[in-house]
Amino acid sequence: MYFNETIGLRIDLNNWEHGISMAGDENWVDIGSTEDFFGPPLERIKIANRELAISLKEGKFGAVSNTCNHAGEPLGEGRLDGDYIVCPWHNWKFHRCSGVGEPGFEQDRVPAYPVKVENGRVLVNLAAGSKRAKSPHEPHPLSRKVERAPGPLRVAGIATTAMDAANPRFSGSDHLLDHALKAARELGAETRTIKLNDLNFRACEGYYSKAARACTWPCSITQMDAKDEMDLRGFGALGRRGHRIISDTVGSGIIALFQDGRAAELRAERGHDPQSSSHS
Repeated sequence: MYFNETIGLRIDLNNWEHGISMAGDENWVDIGSTEDFFGPPLERIKIANRELAISLKEGKFGAVSNTCNHAGEPLGEGRLDGDYIVCPWHNWKFHRCSGVGEPGFEQDRVPAYPVKVENGRVLVNLAAGSKRAKSPHEPHPLSRKVERAPGPLRVAGIATTAMDAANPRFSGSDHLLDHALKAARELGAETRTIKLNDLNFRACEGYYSKAARACTWPCSITQMDAKDEMDLRGFGALGRRGHRIISDTVGSGIIALFQDGRAAELRAERGHDPQSSSHS
């Protein structure tokens, strides 16, 4: 057992709390003086080609991997919520000392490293880190492999018109959308209309403004919130054939959503010039 009275940090090098394995190997690396960490309570550092998130709270240091389990986010650029590091991208939480996920998500863990202070210097044992663990997550339906299955082309028309359902009004874009779907049916396609106005979903929370990779597909909000319908529940039936999607827009409505790049192919089959199509 190692105990440093200066910072009050107790570490059992053989059996650290939360199952962190200490095999006896030691590689204590100096990451700076204690005064270097008296600023922000959470910092991102790189030492020996390894990025760490170093935290200091009430005199106790914590060191975990800087890489979040979710999408590789930099945990050291996040914030502290009690003893948990909050990921700056999608708000996943990991204990700042043990690396274990917040209550209810303990199976998710990021590597954690023992820390000690000697003669005013902060040392991290890079050889005694815990293992990263990811709880099993079923892949989101929208992340399925894109494959063309037998059957007619399926076309989804997505209406983006804002509408008071109790007091409906005429929508020019919806009217055009209906005509487009009718034309698709005449070409032999299966069609379906999805109205965003009828779906329940959270507005975009600006993840892309944090980092390009923070904006994921499927959307992180949809992945984290089972009640969010931005995955377009209507695609459940359409998606069984899993085609990629190409769209055109007019006004506030998506006029036609052709899948698997077969719009031009279908038009050619029916005697239309595929080169004249505006779909890309």
